Amino acid sequence: MSTSWNIKPVSRENSDAILHKINMKTKPLGALGLLEDTAHQLAMVQGTPEITINQPTMLVFAGDHGVSEEKVSLTSSDVTRQMVLNFLAGGAAINCLCRANNMALKVIDAGIKTPINDDRLIIQRIGTGTRNLAKEAAMAEEEVLLALEYGRRLAKQLAAEGCNLLAFGEMGIGNTTPASCIMAALMNKPAAECVGRGTGISDSQLKHKIAITETALARIGSKNDPHNVLQEVGGFEIAQITGAMLGAAEAGISILVDGFITTASALLAAKFAPACRDYMLFAHCSGEQGHQAMLEALGATPLLQLGLRLGEGTGAAVALPLLRSAAEFYNNMASFESAGVTL
Repeated sequence: MSTSWNIKPVSRENSDAILHKINMKTKPLGALGLLEDTAHQLAMVQGTPEITINQPTMLVFAGDHGVSEEKVSLTSSDVTRQMVLNFLAGGAAINCLCRANNMALKVIDAGIKTPINDDRLIIQRIGTGTRNLAKEAAMAEEEVLLALEYGRRLAKQLAAEGCNLLAFGEMGIGNTTPASCIMAALMNKPAAECVGRGTGISDSQLKHKIAITETALARIGSKNDPHNVLQEVGGFEIAQITGAMLGAAEAGISILVDGFITTASALLAAKFAPACRDYMLFAHCSGEQGHQAMLEALGATPLLQLGLRLGEGTGAAVALPLLRSAAEFYNNMASFESAGVTL
């Protein structure tokens, strides 16, 4: 069983014309820095005379992890469910930042331990948390395929409803461990370079977390196969984010990547379909060890460096005004010719 992805690389036909439009604005060449690169990419993806940011939406996927049994986090899996309830009540950091930046927020149960009965929650449960990756494959093959398809379907549905920018966040106690495993496998790096402190674990817990990652990596056969890597060490929320990123790219809309966990999904998505990378913008470089190396592997320059390491999509929500700023200058800033300013 396999999933194929129908993703068209972003055409570079208008790249020079877009760059010329940016360069002819009333400013020195390159003076708006990364905002210029952001405008260029948005304009390339959209292929229209003006950039629009339509119905920007944050998707926060939640799932539990069997590896949390290994005490790789300061908190238990129960906190995943408690935080989902907090999201639904509007009290979490991501709620505040989405409200502050006029961004829609949708929360998805990808597979938390105990279900929540709430109409505001999108139910896409694969199971009651993954298996313990320290001892066995985290998912069955069918679960990987279903998770990818759930994510894909949701992204394409939102695009069909008019959204042209999807951002991604996650909630899952213990999920820095699978993300570290994914990074180490796909980038062929030692566990010690990929494993960070997550929620702020001690030195002894960090050593244990590295050992668990090494054990899991030793079990993986083909480390170059994203499906196999997901099955062995992934998470339900990580897999659904991966599918949603691929679905967004299939729909031809922009993807705003948050921090360490969602960048692991971006690595997977780019492995499944390299053209997916054309649609990605990267919000920030987190304080979690390994994130910078993942960004470099994806050829990404993050918009922000604030030392964030919360997850939930918080960095992406904070970065949204920068995308709006890029669109505004691209659309409405005068050119030297229109303003009568001499070069």
